[in-house]
Amino acid sequence: MSISEILFYFLSVMALGSALMVIISRNPVHSVLWLIVTFFAISGHYIMMNAQFLGIVNLIVYAGAIMVLFLFVIMLMNLNAETEPKKNKWLRMAGIVAGGCLLLVLVAALKDAEVRTSAVQLVDGDIGLIKQLGSVLFTDYVVPFEISSVLFLSAMVGAVVIGKKGD
Repeated sequence: MSISEILFYFLSVMALGSALMVIISRNPVHSVLWLIVTFFAISGHYIMMNAQFLGIVNLIVYAGAIMVLFLFVIMLMNLNAETEPKKNKWLRMAGIVAGGCLLLVLVAALKDAEVRTSAVQLVDGDIGLIKQLGSVLFTDYVVPFEISSVLFLSAMVGAVVIGKKGD
């Protein structure tokens, strides 16, 4: 087993384990911290696939800026046991059914997936570099790029409105 395979399996276990901890953690702050660990593992996968730009942007934007925003929102909401809504067994059952349906869809989608046996290009190739990413982003995907920028702008305005104290 090569060092890249060992690193891949380590990052995969780390990403899956920390993503599971995001869901299992009862404290919202701990969930955000586990989500940051998940983003670090995903950035490691990007770097292993020779997409260094995406890996660094993932760390800066998601693990940095967006997670700090999540932490501020969670701390501003001041969640505690008194303000938490009562648990409803029907809502819990609906969540279990929805999760089971999602699992069923994932299994159905993955059962026909093709297993790749070729190794990842680690040295040669310029697939994940900035020049190719920019040319594809601003030619083939310019409309989704602009739509996502409007979505991010509306999310920032929404965060300001939610964070603003009532008059």
